[in-house]
Amino acid sequence: MSTVTTPSPFLGAVMHATRAYSKLFSESRLAPILSRPAPVRHTDYDRLLHVETRTVEADGVVSLTLASLDNGSLPAWIPGAHLDVFLPSGLQRQYSLCGDPSDRGRYRIAVRRVDHGVGSAEIHDAVGEGGTLRIRGPRNAFPIAAAPSYLFVAAGIGITPILPMIGNVAGAGTPWTLLYLGRSRDTMPFLDELSALPGGDVLIRPDDEVGITPIADILGHARPNGAIYLCGPSPLIKDAYQQAPLVAPTCSLHTERFSPPPVVGGEPFALRLARTGTTVDVAADETALSALRRAVPSAAYSCRQGFCGSCKVRVVSGDVDHRDTRLLDEERAESMLPCVSRAAGSTLEIDL
Repeated sequence: MSTVTTPSPFLGAVMHATRAYSKLFSESRLAPILSRPAPVRHTDYDRLLHVETRTVEADGVVSLTLASLDNGSLPAWIPGAHLDVFLPSGLQRQYSLCGDPSDRGRYRIAVRRVDHGVGSAEIHDAVGEGGTLRIRGPRNAFPIAAAPSYLFVAAGIGITPILPMIGNVAGAGTPWTLLYLGRSRDTMPFLDELSALPGGDVLIRPDDEVGITPIADILGHARPNGAIYLCGPSPLIKDAYQQAPLVAPTCSLHTERFSPPPVVGGEPFALRLARTGTTVDVAADETALSALRRAVPSAAYSCRQGFCGSCKVRVVSGDVDHRDTRLLDEERAESMLPCVSRAAGSTLEIDL
C-alpha cells in the first residue's frame, strides 16, 4: 500500500523552483551559456558510446559520429570542446568535437591519419560502424569569447574545433571570416559544410594552388578590436604571436595547437627513476617525457600539452617547475606531468 503526501504550499513552491532551475541549467537553449564546462581538470566522467557512422571526409580524414548505447541525450558542450577517447588498444587521445552543439543525441569527431601516428592509425584501421568507444568529457580548453567580429584560421585538421565556432557565430549574425589552409583541396575536410554557412567569408588557401600564405597576409583579414581564433601546427602559431601585435594590434589572439609546444626557457637537468636507479639527462630543449621514454618506452602519455593527465607521475624528491593546466594545487605538492613540467633545480626524482 502506498501513501501519497501532499507538500505544504511553501515546500511545493521550493520543489517547483528547484525543478525549474534544474531544467534551465540542463535542458534549455541557455544551458551552454549558464552551465559552461568546468576547467579542464574538473570534468572527468566516462561513458561508453557506439559508433553510429564512419565517413571519409577527405584524403586521410575520417569522421565518427558517436551516440549513447540507449540513444539518450549526451552532455551539452560549447564550441572548442574536445573528447578524451580511449581506443581499443588502451591508448588515450584527444579529438575536438566538430558537430552541432544543439544535437544532444550524438557527438562527431574527425581524425587525420598521421605518419607514424599510432592513435590515428588505430582509428582509421580498427574502429568502424557498430563498434564502441569509451570517452571522457566533453572538456573545453579552447572556449570562444564574445567579440564584435572574428577571424578564424584553420590549418588542415585544425578545422575541427573551428567549424562549430563558425556555426555559433554565424547563427548569432556576428561578422566572421575564415582562412582555411591545407596542402590541397582533397585533403581539407568539411569544405561543403563551410560553403553552406551564412553571413561570412570563407577563403580557401590550398598550398598547391596559391602557395604558402604569409601569416601577415592572413592576420590582415582581422577587423579592428575583433578576435582571432587559430588552430594549427606550432610554427604557424609561433608566427601568429610574433606578427599579431604588428598586423592586428587591437585584436585578441586565441590558439590551439595539435602538436606539442616547443620547450621555452628550459634548463638541462637529471631525471632519476627511483625504482630502477636509472638516471636520464634532460636537455634544455626537450621535455622530461621525451627523455623518460628513452629509458621507459612504455611510459604513458597522450596530449603532450599538459591538460589530459595521462603522463602523471609521483615526485619522490626535488622541486618541480609546473607548466601544466591540469593538476590541482594539492596535487602539485607530490606529482607532475612530465610532458610539459620540468625540474626547478638540477635533479628531479620520480616514482618509476
